[in-house]
Amino acid sequence: MRIEAFRNLQHEAVVWRHYLHENPELDYRMHNTARFVIEKLASFGIDRIETGIAEAGIVALIQGEDGNQPTIGLRADMDALPILEVPNKRWSSNIPGKMHACGHDGHIAMLLGAAKYLANTRNFKGSVALIFQPAEEVGLPSGGLRMVQEGIMDRFGIHQVFGMHNLPGIEVGKFGICDGPIMASQDDFDIVVKGRGGHAAAPHQAIDPVVIAAHIIVGLQTLVSRNTNPMEPLAISVTKLKAAEAYNVIPDQVEMGGTVRTLVPGLREFAERQILATAQGIARGFGADLDLKHRRAVPVTFNDTNGTNLAIKAASNLVGPASVDVKIKPRMGSEDFAYMLEARPGAFIFLGNGATAGLHHPAYDFNDEALPFGIGYWVNLVEIVLAA
Repeated sequence: MRIEAFRNLQHEAVVWRHYLHENPELDYRMHNTARFVIEKLASFGIDRIETGIAEAGIVALIQGEDGNQPTIGLRADMDALPILEVPNKRWSSNIPGKMHACGHDGHIAMLLGAAKYLANTRNFKGSVALIFQPAEEVGLPSGGLRMVQEGIMDRFGIHQVFGMHNLPGIEVGKFGICDGPIMASQDDFDIVVKGRGGHAAAPHQAIDPVVIAAHIIVGLQTLVSRNTNPMEPLAISVTKLKAAEAYNVIPDQVEMGGTVRTLVPGLREFAERQILATAQGIARGFGADLDLKHRRAVPVTFNDTNGTNLAIKAASNLVGPASVDVKIKPRMGSEDFAYMLEARPGAFIFLGNGATAGLHHPAYDFNDEALPFGIGYWVNLVEIVLAA
């Protein structure tokens, strides 16, 4: 079905989206958001609504004409970010220091819109599992991982699972997707460089961990520039550094941390192994030592070929093939929907948000004009995968 069939849902979805934007909640502490979603789902006549999954997560099941056929999962993330919003709109956040800076308010509203439409028409066989997930923005354990660990795929008989995320810079009404890796894995590391402190006026009497940390930062860059295939993306970024708090003190130790992103699963093992070897070798060369903690956070978000083709067909039915980029360049950001795609095949697609501020920016806002496109994509996808 074309986009015109879903524009009548836009006004109501805007109202939902603005309410959610005004009332952002973080991580698993999503009591008001979950209550709002549950009330809306119940008002659509959806009977099976299970709550408290991964604390604040919700899965609602809509049965089609033949409930014995396969079930597909559609996922929307719900949490906001700890960012102080630039208050430039009448629906800006009412909670200082919290805002929907990634568009999860729009993701909720689009899945609710699709739920209302599908619950009314039920023009499909099988069932649709609507997955409302908390804590996408947190570290381990994230909401996506916990929902999988708590058994939603088996409990609801989900055969395939699909996700969607808005993307600033893509025109509203257009989609982007690719087969295979579409978003990077994320691993984080913390390093403590252990030297010997002293007076800054007598550096020869100390083992300066600040200088050692600087060498480690430079050394880690060669893991990307000189030790991996330049055609295989890998990013190693040191983003945290804590040393002395006085001008005249060489500290005993320096704390540093960062992140590793890649689209190639094998490079995760390489990075973990070589970060330790490189950092430890540099530190010991200066007569110091270090501790390293390396945490596997999120795997590569990997689109199954069949799921990708179904997503392309759904988007093309809605907006025409010319508005669907089927070879979008993968993003080096990470997405915990990857855990659901590890558990079941499916696909993740980008939805155009227009020329807005970037994700996680204090001036960002989900584009209300994108709402009917997201709703229409979900409906088309369901009716294609579960053709009546």
